[in-house]
Amino acid sequence: MSDPAAPVSGKDDVSIATSAYEESKPSLDVAHLENGAHAHHHTLEEIKELDEAALVLEEAGNVQYSIAEDRRVLRKIDLWVLTPMLLVYFLQQMDKSSVSYASVFNLQAETGLVGNQYAWLTSIVYVAQLVFQPLSSFALVKLPVGKWVLFNVFCWGVCVACMGAAKNFAGLITARFFLGVFEATVAPSFIAITQMWWRRREQTYRTISWNASNGFASIFGPLVAFGVGHVNNRNILPYQGIFIFLGCLTVACCPIVAFMLPDNPTTARFLKNGNDRVIAIERLRSGNMGTENKTWKWSQFWETMRDVKTWLWALLLFLVACPSGGISAFGGLIVQGFGFDSFTTILFQMPFGAITVLSIAVTSWVTNKIKLRFPVIAFMALFPIAGAVAIRQLPRNNQAGLLTAYYMVSFLGCLQPLLYSWSNLNASGHTKKVTTTAILFIAQCVGNIVGPQVYLAQEKPFYYTGIAVDLGCWCALIFVILGTAAYLHYLNKKQEKRRIAAGRPGHVVDTSIMTLEEVEKHRQHQIATGQVEINTNDHAFEDLTDFQNMDFMYVL
Repeated sequence: MSDPAAPVSGKDDVSIATSAYEESKPSLDVAHLENGAHAHHHTLEEIKELDEAALVLEEAGNVQYSIAEDRRVLRKIDLWVLTPMLLVYFLQQMDKSSVSYASVFNLQAETGLVGNQYAWLTSIVYVAQLVFQPLSSFALVKLPVGKWVLFNVFCWGVCVACMGAAKNFAGLITARFFLGVFEATVAPSFIAITQMWWRRREQTYRTISWNASNGFASIFGPLVAFGVGHVNNRNILPYQGIFIFLGCLTVACCPIVAFMLPDNPTTARFLKNGNDRVIAIERLRSGNMGTENKTWKWSQFWETMRDVKTWLWALLLFLVACPSGGISAFGGLIVQGFGFDSFTTILFQMPFGAITVLSIAVTSWVTNKIKLRFPVIAFMALFPIAGAVAIRQLPRNNQAGLLTAYYMVSFLGCLQPLLYSWSNLNASGHTKKVTTTAILFIAQCVGNIVGPQVYLAQEKPFYYTGIAVDLGCWCALIFVILGTAAYLHYLNKKQEKRRIAAGRPGHVVDTSIMTLEEVEKHRQHQIATGQVEINTNDHAFEDLTDFQNMDFMYVL
């Protein structure tokens, strides 16, 4: 770390530091705590209110570091935190999709599934997630998140492997139920991890990255199914081999997760050298979102329940998850209905995953470039609308056209990660963030439960009702996105009025969604124009909600 007293120069040696300001409302002065000369002991009640990071910064004293040091620490975080997240999400998607791969290899016939029993093998996973989501959210506040994720990964791997022993609907649905129980924590845990490790601008790329693992799983999973399906074994049927292989693969990867994934920035082993831990925490200040607090705050919980945007996010997630759940479960059967055999159908699923990965990568870059989320998400919803219309209208002998339409539907894969990324940026306070994520995940579960049920067995292979419901969801999605953006703009105007009423400038530039170079350019512009630089992030680690903290800015 650079010497606080030493002058700095050069593009990568620009010093990043903080300064304090006074505010009329009473609060715990975290800016004061970070001044080593005035450190003091706290009462138990003060410690409970503070984010855990605030106590680390108090011990560290004055915080000052260069852009080069910031980037070095960021590379460490990406290696040690993002890598196991990518692995876990990749495994989760393959394990969850295993029943879809198995369906192409006569799962229904071999296990005697009738009517909508196959659809329930997908829906039951989300029923379990829905039921156990409150417990998972509470565990995220009370338990070390890294160890909690590891426990659940091991357990669901065992569940998937055990599905290989199931030979009827009762055995399959029991195993799938427990798969859902243990997978319930993954997305909420990863959202919490993303918020505690990366700046708001960085969060977009990281959230998109671990969501993109779904696409890679959609590429690799069919290859596994293709290979296992060719294994000739009189004792193990192809569908059983798929479950056994994928479950054992997940269990085998658990030691990697145990070694790499930390619980939080204040205890991570890879930050033990020099001032890495302090830099990792301080760099989050501009987002005003804090890191972690182990106290469950009912006031934040009830604020979340009264917050209009909580329910807008929930509606958006439902409208995306309902079509996604149906396509995930029945995508293979839809393609098989175009007139292809089992092995060809499995291979034709791979471009679906590749398009998902590509669309996620491009849209995440665009959203950060234009610093807006809503127009990109609304635009991307047009592709699955066009694809679904074409699938309904094209004749069955036009295989090339039908496949093209199916691949246009695959652009739906970028909608959910973009929505999660957008919602992540617009809530603060640890309990509020966890509760918001839980509600979003519940809405997603409901959508994933409903989605497969509208694909009626008697309509195979056309699934007219399922495609029609998906079309309605995507059309409604566009209108709700525009309404959400308008509401966030209204909230930003309210924040401006609060700052003006407190005697401060109303308009504030949100540096948390800027690159480091853009932040420094902004700072130099303020100096050159003689503007008084007022730090707007002194309450970042007080575990305040976005409603409580007038410095919080909503991202459109």
